[in-house]
Amino acid sequence: MKRTIAFLMIIVLAGASFSLRAQQLKFGHINSQELLKAMPEYDSAQVQMQRFTQDLQNQMDELQVEYNKKLQDYQQQMDQLTDLIRKTKEEELMRLQKSIQDFQVAAQQEMQKKQQELMQPIIDKANQAIKDVARENGFIYIFDVASGSILYYSEKSVDILPLVKKKLGIE
Repeated sequence: MKRTIAFLMIIVLAGASFSLRAQQLKFGHINSQELLKAMPEYDSAQVQMQRFTQDLQNQMDELQVEYNKKLQDYQQQMDQLTDLIRKTKEEELMRLQKSIQDFQVAAQQEMQKKQQELMQPIIDKANQAIKDVARENGFIYIFDVASGSILYYSEKSVDILPLVKKKLGIE
């Protein structure tokens, strides 16, 4: 009987100890997209990305103008062309069309690569500031509400965005 009472006491004390520890745990949340957009580097990266995209678009437009001109010339002269010249011009048009398609694919890949190149240092800086704030303020978890995976968070969860902005010197 004494063993049963002692065992129950140990369980109650262990549960109370766990309960006290659980109440001391600090959880926080942040909207990482809002943080990134508040960083001065973000605007600079966006401007660079717009310039890069515009340069690619200009090159694409040039290719498209060349193709359209050759297509129009071909359509106007089609009835006067011999079979050999018609076939040669059609092959040239197909090569140009394939070149345009290849350029579009390559341009899309280059834009993704450039976006990654421009944004990764900014993301790394933001993540480091989040980690620093979490450590300095004793948080055990920081949830990113921008990811959309958080279905609920309590008022007891602390929004650390102001602390991280302060850490990064953003007003």
